[in-house]
Amino acid sequence: MSNSNQAAALTANVRPPIPALAYLLTGCIAVIGSNSLVLGPIAPAVAVSFGTSVPAVMVAAAAFGLGTSASALFLARYIDRLGARRMLQGALLLLAIALVASAAAPTVLMLVAAQLLAGIAAGVAMPAIYSSSAAIAPPGRESGTIGVVLTGWTLSMVAGVSLSAVLADLVHWRAVFAAVALLAILALASLAMTSLSDARKTGPAPTPLAALSIPGIVPLLIACAAFMTAFYGVYGYLGDHLHSGLGKPVSANGWAALAYGIGFGAAALLDGVIDRLGARRVMPFAYLLVAVVYVAIAATSNSFGLTLTMVAVWGLANHFGLNVLVTRLSALDPSRRGTIMGLNSAVTYLAVFVGTTGFGPLYSNFGFVVCAMVAALLMLVAASAAAWRQTGQIDVMGHRRSHG
Repeated sequence: MSNSNQAAALTANVRPPIPALAYLLTGCIAVIGSNSLVLGPIAPAVAVSFGTSVPAVMVAAAAFGLGTSASALFLARYIDRLGARRMLQGALLLLAIALVASAAAPTVLMLVAAQLLAGIAAGVAMPAIYSSSAAIAPPGRESGTIGVVLTGWTLSMVAGVSLSAVLADLVHWRAVFAAVALLAILALASLAMTSLSDARKTGPAPTPLAALSIPGIVPLLIACAAFMTAFYGVYGYLGDHLHSGLGKPVSANGWAALAYGIGFGAAALLDGVIDRLGARRVMPFAYLLVAVVYVAIAATSNSFGLTLTMVAVWGLANHFGLNVLVTRLSALDPSRRGTIMGLNSAVTYLAVFVGTTGFGPLYSNFGFVVCAMVAALLMLVAASAAAWRQTGQIDVMGHRRSHG
């Protein structure tokens, strides 16, 4: 082989690096995730401060979810028209204001209102971040780039949840929201100094219902709904199972969050497999893997050590499940990527409501094992939807697929 041919072969085998901008977007996800997760650990302190109950305080978390879902459904579509960078900057500014309002809230009602505002900001920010992640990814590194950005959820779960309780004990619960507000301002300032460009679409912003006509989006949204409902249904009652079922202290919930976060973050090291095989090919098997994990969680639910081990594996499997979902959705129609990712976020936060409320009676009447097994069945639905192919659909590798 000639020197020129050898050089060409080496060049073909060199994978382009993941852009530095991806790590900034990781930080943006971590800020949003921290706000969405910190209220639970500090809720007792907030309740004492206001002289009310923990359930009354947690209404603020429900308001955040409601605001996120509605915003993602009705406002994220403007990302395609105004540009992801501009919308993300506006969302981070609104989030910072909402967090300052949360820190200064004089009553529970004002805290609920502030978290509703934070949810509106998050419902725009997350689709903008996912859209930007797909836009900046080098060819052949789509899943790897998105995987790096998704590790922001690990940062928020491991650092955000752990440090929020410590900060609330050492300083005050208001300091938690003030700290996250500072991080939001830092993310906004960093974004202003980057070269992230906006791809804007002329004409009116597409409506969510019109986006449902995009080939392939409905099966993927069904997979998203089943995947997220299973997660929130099981994760929502894992803590009580460890405490009431296994007799562990409440602090054991922190170990579960840490185990899940470590597994979720470690999976980022393996995201290159998705780029090599293709997200369409991997997705059904990723969801089948999650189904097997739920069965394993049910089987080991009587052992604290084995449960933590399976929770770590659960985090790893869920990383793959979320990565392939975002990768495939973002590739359906780049010109309407913001609208598509908005629908994804809307379905996700609807699943928060369905999972926590729907699995409640299952947990109360039949126990944690049944919850895990129902989640496994939901993952079979997700795997079936992920395997669905429509005539003329183009997959993430750019190949046109026929029906069958």
